[in-house]
Parts: sequence; structure tokens; C-alpha cells
Amino acid sequence: MSMAPRADAQSPAPHVADRHAWIRVHGARVNNLKDVSIEIPKRRLTVFTGVSGSGKSSLVFDTIAAESQRLINETYSAFVQGFMPNLARPEVDVLDGLTTAIAVDQQRMGGDPRSTVGTATDANAMLRILFSRLGRPYVGPPGAFAFNVPSVSASGAIKVERGAKKAEKVTFHRVGGMCPRCEGRGSVSDLDLTQLYDDSKSINEGAFTVPGYTGGGWNSRLYAESGFFDPDKPIRTFTKRELHDLLHREPTRMKIAGINMTYEGLIPRLQKSMLSKDKEAMQPHIRAFVERAVTFATCPECDGTRLAEHARSAKIGKLSLADVCRMEIRDLADWVRGIAQPSVAPLLTALQQTLDSFVEIGLGYLSLDRPAGTLSGGEAQRVKMIRHLGSSLTDVTYVFDEPTAGLHPHDIQRMNGLLLRLRDKGNTVLVVEHKPEVIAIADHVVDLGPGAGTAGGTVCFEGTLDGLRGSDTVTGRHLDDRAGLKDAVRKPTGTLEIRGATANNLRDVDVDLPLGVLCVITGVAGSGKSSLVHGSIPAEEGVVAVDQTPIRGSRRSNPATYTGLLDPIRKAFAKANGVKPALFSANSEGACPTCNGTGVLYTDLAMMAGVATPCEDCEGKRFDAAVLDYHLGGRDISEVLAMPVTEAEEFFADGEARTPAAHRILRRLSDVGLGYLTLGQPLTTLSGGERQRLKLATHMAEKGGVYVLDEPTAGLHLADVEQLLGLLDRLVDSGKSVIVIEHHQAVMAHADWIIDLGPGAGHDGGRVVFEGTPAELVARRATLTGEHLADYVGS
Repeated sequence: MSMAPRADAQSPAPHVADRHAWIRVHGARVNNLKDVSIEIPKRRLTVFTGVSGSGKSSLVFDTIAAESQRLINETYSAFVQGFMPNLARPEVDVLDGLTTAIAVDQQRMGGDPRSTVGTATDANAMLRILFSRLGRPYVGPPGAFAFNVPSVSASGAIKVERGAKKAEKVTFHRVGGMCPRCEGRGSVSDLDLTQLYDDSKSINEGAFTVPGYTGGGWNSRLYAESGFFDPDKPIRTFTKRELHDLLHREPTRMKIAGINMTYEGLIPRLQKSMLSKDKEAMQPHIRAFVERAVTFATCPECDGTRLAEHARSAKIGKLSLADVCRMEIRDLADWVRGIAQPSVAPLLTALQQTLDSFVEIGLGYLSLDRPAGTLSGGEAQRVKMIRHLGSSLTDVTYVFDEPTAGLHPHDIQRMNGLLLRLRDKGNTVLVVEHKPEVIAIADHVVDLGPGAGTAGGTVCFEGTLDGLRGSDTVTGRHLDDRAGLKDAVRKPTGTLEIRGATANNLRDVDVDLPLGVLCVITGVAGSGKSSLVHGSIPAEEGVVAVDQTPIRGSRRSNPATYTGLLDPIRKAFAKANGVKPALFSANSEGACPTCNGTGVLYTDLAMMAGVATPCEDCEGKRFDAAVLDYHLGGRDISEVLAMPVTEAEEFFADGEARTPAAHRILRRLSDVGLGYLTLGQPLTTLSGGERQRLKLATHMAEKGGVYVLDEPTAGLHLADVEQLLGLLDRLVDSGKSVIVIEHHQAVMAHADWIIDLGPGAGHDGGRVVFEGTPAELVARRATLTGEHLADYVGS
């Protein structure tokens, strides 16, 4: 494909306007980028490659897409800008030739139970209108079918002036589709009382088993000294009234031990203090309690459909809205095709296009009532793409973050077709990607590196695919790497039995997962892999699951705080200097008083984008100047937090700074390929793959015997995959069992045992189509996975 001429080339251009054929970036210094200058062709597909942490996302998302978004926001009125996120200008000297950027990232979609695939894509809105027009019996306007809208009735008097004032009685009624019992959530939660207290004991004997309510603290004294019941009487002998006061009493002001306090029943108190909080942000022991104590059951009134009875009663043909939303989208698309009603023809056309886009993008196996929070990162990204496929916009810059994440090799061809289609409409498509199959369709390739973190941030190569292959860059050298099948596979030491698994689309699956080996579970997207592993493996002691849910962390969270590494480091500093450990925490006593330990000062400029400037007092080090006078091994605490993991690993290994507890955690971090991260880097700057590997490093300390990993190669460069395979081998050789959900052929080839689910997605999947060694799978070529793996290993 011929490139558009550069703006500075001396070619006779037909029109001045046609010369703007490049996005020019000069002097980009965001995160680890080292003064990067680059020109990217417009209306072409450019793939950005490089090892994890080399600066791809910093260049594409944090520089190009962020500045485009900021410039667009500035075109709105000051009033509208007040409601928008404040974006600071990226650190870059020149950004030229930008077009409107639409970033389609892998951020999981909202975890609110009322957010579904249907509500996220407008398909639900169109179906609600359809049912309000064609549904029989007629139950009301579209809002009557919305499970986010409750039914409301009100009556009262209003004053009307017609000559003389007089009061008129009015009633107001709005019909909503929300199920009144579960409030549109589809499930009802209940507290397991046996997890809150031991009813054979009295309160004074320590009946409470809730964290924070044991051991005679204020929480237990509140109940013991309330006077509503005898604190020396076993709870099982309480009268109905006493039990109600203990569990459900509404807030009551009273004096306890001479102090004015508010007494409240145990259940509403826990609901406010623990159950309303984000589970990911809780301390581990409180999260474990909440997972034990709260049980979720399908709502008995609406049977999980979230809809009130009247909304379920209206039908088109024989189907209600609830039935339609439960169908797989590809079946729903066929059903909509069968409706011939001229009165709603334009609506049917729009709905048909949306549903067909789902099928085309490989998500036909989903249903519209699937909660958005349960989609994988790859599925969420493709749901977001649906909005753009039918869009009339052209000359837009689309930015994708690993669009093939979670895709089987069979599905990657389809995704490639969609990327090319967006480009052929006249759009600039920028893709951050590691898979050779996607790099192969690029018009232009930019390789960043050569290493990760501080060792990356420069452009190692830009040009064509063939040029990359011939270049001596890390990506060029590994582009044609192929992992071979192992000569000998390990023998299982036992099995983990799954019997009659029916989660989501599984068809009564019986399978034995071998223990003591590397077992890979594979199959096309939507075949039931996650349902089998996360939904059916018994959550016994010793099963450590590392899934893809993101780590939520504030700007203050970093790898040192998340992994627990900061505790031994603080203690070592405290011991060496004879002071208390709290001084070495930027969230506690050691914080710089000017910036409160964040290292930056945020200035809110009202209608303009807020500005973050490094704190002048601590120079961004986050600590009080006095704390930095204390040293360990010749370094102060801020210098230690600025070290990359590999350097810190050597630092804490021996000498004065020798700290075995810290060294163990650092070794695990470098084992999972995060040796380039600095200990104090905010978690908010890590990519999805980096966060998952950080989680893996943390879980490796647990005493589990079975490790369940969900696509650990997500976000990994070809060169890093070898390191990951080495880590999985070391885990297995140390006596652990490793079960991996994976599409990467290198991991499949390296497995001791493969379980392939399929043959298709959704109701065409959910069965085990192969179990055996990779060599047998390749020899038989009986499944889609077998064919692709055979092509990959070249047999």
C-alpha cells in the first residue's frame, strides 16, 4: 500500500489540504519516554510493539489520545467543561496533525449489577420501545420495561389560581419496570447469621465473630452495655424482641459508659461499615469475612430477570422482554428478522444492525442480560467497539489496546478484518499489540524499547513488517519464534474431579483436572473455559485463583504497599536507626507536611484543566526532610522506593541492608517479569498485564497447592512469554499444580495436558472436545485448537 507523501516532500500535491498525512510527535517525555520524536501515517493501520513496560501505552494512550481528548474538551463551553475530567497537557514539545481520537481500552465495564450488555450498547433501549409499541397486553411507555426505573405513585393537593385560589387533589403515577424485591439487580443478598456470632455464647463470652467486634473493644461494648438484653445470656436464649434489638434496631441515641453514642442493630451497622464498600479495596481479613458472610441468591420474585411482573406479562408472539434478553444474541438477531411491522421499521433496522455487529465481532454467544462486570477485558473491549462499527464518522483516530486479548487464534482473523474495515473507511488505526498475526496486517510498525521501564522509552524501529523482521530489535528477533512440543510430559500425581458442571453454558461437564502438572484449558472465546475454572473448581483451601479483575488502587498505592514489601523495609530502617517504623511511611508520620505524602500538589484551576506540580518542599520524594536523614546501607527511604525491583533485589540480598523478608518478595516480582518496575511507582500507571502479574507475585507467597491462572500472557511480549513459561515450570517442579486458561500457542505447546472446550461458543460450546497431551491434539487435528496448534508448531 503506497504511503501518502510527507508534508515536506517536493511532490506536486493536488490540494494543500491533502498534504496533512502525518501525525507528528516531537519530544514526548510522558512516563518513561525519552524525548521520543516520530511521524505516524494517517489513514493507515499502525501497530506499536515492544516488551511490556517499553512505553507503548505512554506514547499512544497517554500522549496522542490524551492530547486529542483534551483539545476536544476545550472546544466545549466553560459550563460543560466543569462536568468533564480535567486533563493536563502531556509532556511533549510538538503534537501536530491530530484528529479526533477514540480510545477503545481494556478497562472492565462497570461492576454495577444493573449494568448489562444490553444497557451498555443501547440494544435494551431499542427493545423497550419495541415492546411498548408491539407488546400485548399494553402495559405502558418504554420506561415500564426499564429495570432501572422503579414504579412510583404519589398524591397530594396543589393550589390552582383561577380567579379564586382553591386546592385541587392530584395523583401522580409512573410505571417503571424495576422488580420491587431485588430493585433491578436480579439477585438478593442475605447475611449468614452463623458467620456473625456463635449463638451458644453470651456477648461477654465473646460471641461475635465479626472482625473488629472481638476482644472487648468499643464495638462489642456498645452491645454489651446497651441495656437492651443481658450480656451474660447465650444469644440462642434471647427472646424475639431481644434478638430484634441486637440485629435490626433502628439508630437510637443513648449514653454508654458515660459517652453519648448511637446504638444500631448489628446488621444495618455492618451494612454501612463493610457491605457497602468496594470488596477490592478492603483489607484481606475483612474481605474474607464478607465473602463468607454474604450469600447471593436469585431473586425469587422475578427469577433473576430484574423485571417487575407487568413488564414480563407483555409479549410479542410468545416471548416477553425477559425471554428475549436471555436469548443468545445470534438467536435474538434471527427473531428480530422475523418481525414484519412497518410501523416500527426504522427501529427494527437499527436494532438489527446492532445485533448483527455483535455476531460479526464474535460476541454472538452473549445474551443481553449478561452483567457487564462479568465480561473479560477482551470481551469488554469488543462490546465498546460495537458502537464504532456502524458509525458514520471518518478521519477519526481509533486507538486499541491489545484487541486480541482473550481471543482464540481462530477468532483473531475476524478481529483483523474489523481493524482493516475501520482503516478502509478512511480512519487512522493505532494498535498496541504483541501477537505476530496482528503485526502481520500492519501498514506501518513502530517498535519501542529496547528494554522495559528506564531501559525503554526509545523508538528502536519504524517501518514495514519486513523491515522489522530484518532489524536487530528484540521484537524483530522474536517475531518468528515458535515453541516446540515437549519431548516428554510430566505424569500427574492425582486429579481434581469436576462432576456435572452446569455454570453458564456448560453442558453437564465431567472432567478430571490432573494435579502436579501444567494443565492448559483452551477453546474459542465463549466456549466455557472461565465458567469451568472459576465457576466449577471447588474453592477449597489451597486453590489460589489469579483472575483478570483489576487491582483498584489510589495514587498512593504502589508495588511496595500492594505486595506487603513496605513492612519489612520500614522495620529494617527503623531497627537500623533506632526510631519507629511509622516514620518511613509516606501515608503516616513520615509524610511531607506540604503535600501530605503524595509528592505532588494538585492545583484546581476551576474551568481549566487542573495541574499537578511536584512538591517543592520534598521535591516529589513524598517524605519529610528529617526522615531522609535516616539511612540503611547508605540509602534513604525515598532512594529505596525509586529503585527498580532488580536493583532492590541485590540491595536487600546482603550487607548492612540484608532483609530476607523483603528479598523474598522482590525475587517473586522479578520471577513474574516485573524486574523493571520501581518500588514506588503508582499502581494507577500500570498496564492490565502488569497488574495481573503483580497479583500473581503476591499470591505466590500463599500456601496454595493449586494455582489457577486466567490468561497470564495478556500484555506479554514474545520475549517475555519464555520467562513466564520458565516461571510456570518452576511452580510445577516445586510441587504445585498449575491450571491455566490460555489461547497462546506457546503455552499450549508447553503444557503437559490440554483440555479443549467447544466446539463453538455459547450454546454451541460448553462441552469437552479433547483431553490429552499437546502431541495427541496436534496429531489428531480434530478441533479448531488442534488445527491452529499444528500450524503453529509446523507439523
